[in-house]
Amino acid sequence: MNMVAMIGNVATDPVVEHTPSGKAICTFRLAVSRPGGEQADFFTVAAFDRQGEVCAAYLQTGRRIGVEGRLHHSSFETADGESRSRVEIVASRVQFLGANSARAAAEFGEVSA
Repeated sequence: MNMVAMIGNVATDPVVEHTPSGKAICTFRLAVSRPGGEQADFFTVAAFDRQGEVCAAYLQTGRRIGVEGRLHHSSFETADGESRSRVEIVASRVQFLGANSARAAAEFGEVSA
């Protein structure tokens, strides 16, 4: 089973790109506090299609959100020939928490994949 659920703050403004077929892909970083609250872990989140468009429209650095999804591991080679890998969260649901969450929910409804 590959499931993850996290609550944290958006650490970078979302960036949305479109595939040649028009599919939206929104990526941003999520800061999740460690126990004690003095340190945080940072994760890249990818949201697709309508959910990605909603995230791009409403999320900004500092916004508190909940993310449910799965972990995705990928490997790649840099231009210098070095092998790299990364793990990101592919969001199946993004829940806006705090101020303005009701406005986004009213305008777009459920923000799930």
